[in-house]
Amino acid sequence: MTSSKDLKKELRAQALSRRDALDPFWRIEAALEMAETARDAIAVEPGAIVAGFWPMRTEVDVRPALFALREKGARLCLPAILDRTTIAFRELVRGAPMVEMAFGTVGPHAEAAVLDPSVLLVPLAAFDARGHRIGYGAGYYDRAISKLHGNGLRPRLIGVAFDCQKVERVPEEDHDVVLDEILTESGLRRFANAG
Repeated sequence: MTSSKDLKKELRAQALSRRDALDPFWRIEAALEMAETARDAIAVEPGAIVAGFWPMRTEVDVRPALFALREKGARLCLPAILDRTTIAFRELVRGAPMVEMAFGTVGPHAEAAVLDPSVLLVPLAAFDARGHRIGYGAGYYDRAISKLHGNGLRPRLIGVAFDCQKVERVPEEDHDVVLDEILTESGLRRFANAG
């Protein structure tokens, strides 16, 4: 019998293979469409803290969406990998220094303010119609979200992916965090089980 971990690994590989096969120019257009959707569909109060991520490999480039939300008054932050298990969300300020992080990504310098996001744009490898996600296997986001929850904070969790990353069903594990919504090139959709 296939373990949950093995099945996730297989689903991750299949979804990433589909994502990798997307035309690079189409991915740019899709990211710009998603930015317009984010601008129109994600309500943020001035000063609200929105966490995004610096795209790696063939991920959706969420920077246009982040900048659209900044135009609405949001403060932005990006994850910074602190060690093998922990990320913190550091403020992204125009002109501030950026540093290389693990996995070929970059983030704000160590002197940047650490913020607790009220909206969290979550990267993922695969997702299903229930809001369950498969990350990249390191568990950084599951632990970061669990820590926010432990501190009494409930950020709005919006997965960001292409439609081709959807799978039939993600195997569930106790530590998994369920998304509230998913932003794809088809729009922003709320999951039925979201609170």
